[in-house]
Amino acid sequence: MLNINELKFDQNGLIPAIVQDAKTREVLTLAYMNRESLKISMEKGLTCFWSRSRQELWLKGETSGNYQHIVSITADCDRDALVVLVEPDGPACHRGTVSCFNDSVWESDERKAFSLEALMKLIEGRKTEKKEGSYTTYLFEKGLDKILKKVGEECTEVIIAGKAQDKAETIYEISDLTYHVMVLMIEAGISLEDIHDELASRHVIDKKIKQEKMTGNK
Repeated sequence: MLNINELKFDQNGLIPAIVQDAKTREVLTLAYMNRESLKISMEKGLTCFWSRSRQELWLKGETSGNYQHIVSITADCDRDALVVLVEPDGPACHRGTVSCFNDSVWESDERKAFSLEALMKLIEGRKTEKKEGSYTTYLFEKGLDKILKKVGEECTEVIIAGKAQDKAETIYEISDLTYHVMVLMIEAGISLEDIHDELASRHVIDKKIKQEKMTGNK
């Protein structure tokens, strides 16, 4: 673990802190810390910054309730910038948006970023704002039984491809299954965060079981 004294603060005694959602890795905001705000952040487990405009300490969420619970703080190789992973209680931006980074400046047509979160939003949009000719909208219109039938069919396709040890086909079928499961999730009101939290809890349980086995073997 680095000591605060090993970090490189600028001529104003500040160091930039890039705040990311610990679960989604979405960049929430860029703020600045001084030694005091960094110490407070570490002591409280909540992000505390130095406001350059107000020239005062700023505990994120103190007035809005949108606290950011710190998971970890990591310095870059030059030790003059920080990445702060957090679990936010609410929006990071004063505009009420999840992230402060919302205004697109440029995007490559060939290299557009893909994320499961973006796909979930697209699928959800096909349910709330039905699009004519959309297969996803068709599934929602047919209802739960149709969606479940497709999930079952895709499960079978994954098994067949996996049994044949055809890697390319297995990837293709798993992708189909993933999409249809996500449609089911939207239909059932289940979020990616719900699945993330469930898997995270199982990981903890798995570690405990391993520890118990190791203890029992002694």
